[in-house]
Amino acid sequence: MPEIYELCKKYGKFTALDSLSMNISENSIFGFVGPNGAGKTTTMKIMAGLLKADSGSIFVNGEDILKNMKSIRDKIGYMPDFFGVYDDLKVTEYMDFYAGTYYIPYSQRAELIDSLLEVVDLSNKKDAYVDALSRGMKQRLCLARSLIHDPELLILDEPASGLDPRARVEMKEILKRLREMGKTIIVSSHILPELAEMCSEIGIIDQGKLVTQGSVHDIMNRMHKKRIIRVKSSAPPELLIRLLKEQATVKEITENTDNVEFAFEGKNDDLTSILRNIVMNGIPVYSFSENEGNLEEIFMTVTGGEKND
Repeated sequence: MPEIYELCKKYGKFTALDSLSMNISENSIFGFVGPNGAGKTTTMKIMAGLLKADSGSIFVNGEDILKNMKSIRDKIGYMPDFFGVYDDLKVTEYMDFYAGTYYIPYSQRAELIDSLLEVVDLSNKKDAYVDALSRGMKQRLCLARSLIHDPELLILDEPASGLDPRARVEMKEILKRLREMGKTIIVSSHILPELAEMCSEIGIIDQGKLVTQGSVHDIMNRMHKKRIIRVKSSAPPELLIRLLKEQATVKEITENTDNVEFAFEGKNDDLTSILRNIVMNGIPVYSFSENEGNLEEIFMTVTGGEKND
């Protein structure tokens, strides 16, 4: 869906985007991650047509939107990190105002507004005043606003910012629902564990450049040459360690407080054989899993917060 090529943007002498290039799969939730000032918001504003790039291209459905933003405007929905609401309006009045900005016929608005409020779980607040809503409800209302023209691509800058845990879970479930409806979603967030859980792909930007992209699992595999396997057993660890040392595909073994970890270099069939051998030797195993790492570890490593040995 969106394809970004050599995108550049400077603010005076400061380079916000330095030949940024990345592709985003259609009907995916793409997590856009980076330190403060890395260029995330600048990229999103350019994609939404709110900021001009110095150079580069952004293709959506094969058309360069930087050359003809008007032609693609109806296909993009944008939710900024800082948004304004009109406090003296009711929820339905607020939505009706934005429907008018997209020239949606008045006769179609009531049904459309009802359906969007249902998507974001605000049907019971349609007659409430906007200023009476909680922050989480206001966030969901702004998401509904960005859906008013049924865009194919949603660009959401920190949609869970300032929300309590319950509201963040609600937002996460709504985004998953929108993906099921066929939307392609680009979302930035500083809440990395939740981003990793709901996103099909992650892109990490630093100093205006894309430093890595892929699923959390794929990025971890690229970062580490060896797969780390964690085994939990009720047997004495020395029995398990002795057996693991006999396996050719086991390279390093570490005894921890409640588990034994080993570096594995082999195929999945070899891993199956190791587990079968452990069990057949009478060692009770209640957990045998691969340590896939996490988004925080990836983020710290690729942005220089932690050196990767």
